Amino acid sequence: MIERQSVLTCPTCGFEKAEPMPEDACLFFYECTNCKSLLRPKAGDCCVFCSYGSVACPPIQQERVAAHERA
Repeated sequence: MIERQSVLTCPTCGFEKAEPMPEDACLFFYECTNCKSLLRPKAGDCCVFCSYGSVACPPIQQERVAAHERA
């Protein structure tokens, strides 16, 4: 099952906020609503959800499901 919401944790201030994730795209930038820091993906990650979220973005989740089904 693909999760559509992730809790983003700001690496600057530690503020956490649940955010909906786009189903067919990656979110490259996110502004923390607490300290206004601009979050960008870490090297090797496709989006801020994969770097700072409690759940990877839907495209990555789908890739993992497909890889598991092929195994």
